[in-house]
Amino acid sequence: QEHLVESGGGLVQAGGSLRLSCTASGRTFDFDTYDMAWFRQGPGKEREFVAAITWSSYSTGYADSVKGRFTISRDNLKNTVYLQMNSLKPEDTAIYYCAAKAPSYSRDPRDYDYWGQGTQVAVSS
Repeated sequence: QEHLVESGGGLVQAGGSLRLSCTASGRTFDFDTYDMAWFRQGPGKEREFVAAITWSSYSTGYADSVKGRFTISRDNLKNTVYLQMNSLKPEDTAIYYCAAKAPSYSRDPRDYDYWGQGTQVAVSS
């Protein structure tokens, strides 16, 4: 059974940094053939796109709200995707989810096939 497990969330002051990780496992889950993305869902809000990276790391994309502050990367040897979050703001407070899909760039969560359980990020002012 395929699994995505996020880690690295926590409580941080505004202006601080966190690095989220998402590690994939599963006998049939070929991590290096999947595009990966991070989404988040704040209190009372819909799930929204944060960042995505293609299977080869050739291309990345970011939501306007995080561009210049967040960086997505991946290590296919470790089956892991990362989200480096700098200059955090209180409005970044949310549960962060990683997701995987077959290659075809998308910011729509409905297009993603596999999801992690989420990791909480809280930013205090």
